[in-house]
Amino acid sequence: MLKHRHLLSSIVAAAVLLAATAGALGGGFRAMTVAATNGTLATTAGCGKAPTLTSGTRTIQSGGQNRSYILRIPDGYDRNRPYRLIFGFHWLNGSASSVASAGYYGLAPLSNNSTIFVAPQGIDAGWANTNGRDLTLFDDISRQVENDLCVDTTQRFALGWSYGGAMSYAVACARPTVIRAVTVLSGANLSGCNGGTQPVAYFGIHGLYDSVLNISMGRSLRDTFVRNNGCTAQNPREPGRGSLTHITTSYSGCRPGYPVQWAAFDGDHTPSPVDGSSSPNDARTWTSGEIWRFFTQLPSTAPPTTAPPTTAPPTTAPPTTAPPTTPPPTGGPGTCTATYRTVNSWPGGFQGEVVVANASTTTVDGWTVRLTLAGGQAISSLWNGTHTATTGDVTVRNAAYNGTLGANASTTFGFTATGNGATAPGNITCTSP
Repeated sequence: MLKHRHLLSSIVAAAVLLAATAGALGGGFRAMTVAATNGTLATTAGCGKAPTLTSGTRTIQSGGQNRSYILRIPDGYDRNRPYRLIFGFHWLNGSASSVASAGYYGLAPLSNNSTIFVAPQGIDAGWANTNGRDLTLFDDISRQVENDLCVDTTQRFALGWSYGGAMSYAVACARPTVIRAVTVLSGANLSGCNGGTQPVAYFGIHGLYDSVLNISMGRSLRDTFVRNNGCTAQNPREPGRGSLTHITTSYSGCRPGYPVQWAAFDGDHTPSPVDGSSSPNDARTWTSGEIWRFFTQLPSTAPPTTAPPTTAPPTTAPPTTAPPTTPPPTGGPGTCTATYRTVNSWPGGFQGEVVVANASTTTVDGWTVRLTLAGGQAISSLWNGTHTATTGDVTVRNAAYNGTLGANASTTFGFTATGNGATAPGNITCTSP
């Protein structure tokens, strides 16, 4: 099984160190996608043309570099039929060839020649997305394919495992009017999230005891689109340790056309879990079928274009105590505490979490946590808060949805960082407002 032939330790050692910012969307491709947001099927310039592209490895100039991808055109291609387009991103130290030979994560055998598949090749066999270079590659490949082949612009999808999942998440964040849905298998925020405020249909899959990218990282990505898609926040059921099963949850309350689905399985860092077995298997995994059903449930029309909610709901269950009957204070000093713990660590990086608690009998309205990172540590990504600085003295303020804490209530924010996690951040303080 080609997709398993790499060292798990190298995944995270390189991936976290290469977490990067995303670039701007090229104006030409953005203009091409406007028609896809008008609620009707829109097709590309390649429709009706005799194609010049053929299946196989293609080269392309992107961002001043020679890049490549593998293209799979359906048998019996019909120039007048709009096809679904799926990007499959490889894992760290994987390759476009590995994705293609594994049937694009098992979706090609299910497609019945209804889909055009693309497997891009990452620089240094990864998706650092430095200065947005890999988003630019996504744009350039899309433009080349759609100028030559007939694509339904309301049926563009992306998926990937591990680093490939991180890249799929980056595409969802930065290209919400282009991509219809993504599936992230065992991913984390390693390739950046430029934007990340607009809705995109989202399916996350993660192992309970992932030893490379902790499941909390996958939950964090999921919760981005739970918020963006207006879904009802919940803590979905997950299987027990040793059950060798998986549980898939479809979120309720999501905006029409923007579903969110979450599948947790009793297993480690793999794209091919098998119920009833601790041995991954590409041919027997349940993931391919569930991903295919998730993608194909979405009709060939764009979802409504009404604005997403302007404030995000909490990602954890609200307190069960009744809310105060008088408005919370809007200013003045408050009392809060901040407690740090290391959730996970690996060679070259770690994940931290800070619990912000209100131990007083009055409501805290807004909080600010200050901490000092040890030498060599730098924050790569942070959720459930906004931060200034990434090294040294760091200030984290509450997000729009978790700043008000009732008496004895608490909230958390988390982050991933490069560097040695053995030394905890120091000088941790919390003030309010």
